[in-house]
Amino acid sequence: MSSYIPYTDYLYERLKDPEDALGYLNACLETGDDGDFLLAVRDVANVYGGLRPLAGRAGLNREHLFRMLSRKGNPELHSLRQIMAALGFQLKVEPIPSKRAAA
Repeated sequence: MSSYIPYTDYLYERLKDPEDALGYLNACLETGDDGDFLLAVRDVANVYGGLRPLAGRAGLNREHLFRMLSRKGNPELHSLRQIMAALGFQLKVEPIPSKRAAA
C-alpha cells in the first residue's frame, strides 16, 4: 500500500490552520507573481468554505470572484480587501527590510 497523499489534499489540510494559511498567502505574495498570490487566495477560499460562500460574505458577484481569483485575475484593491476580510485576513504595508523610503 502506497503512502502517497495528493498534494492538493495535503495543502488543503495544512491550510485549515489559520497560521499556515497566513504563511502560505505571504509566501505566495513574496514571489512577486500576482497570479501565484491570487491562486493562493483561491486555495485558502476553497478550504474555508469555497468561492460561492466567499462571494456572499465579501459582497461580490460570484462570476467576477471566479475571474478575479484566476492566474490572470486583476482585482481592484477594494475587491481584494473585501475578499481578504471575508477570509479573516487583512492587507498591510510594511517597509522592505533592505530599503528605506527616499526622503
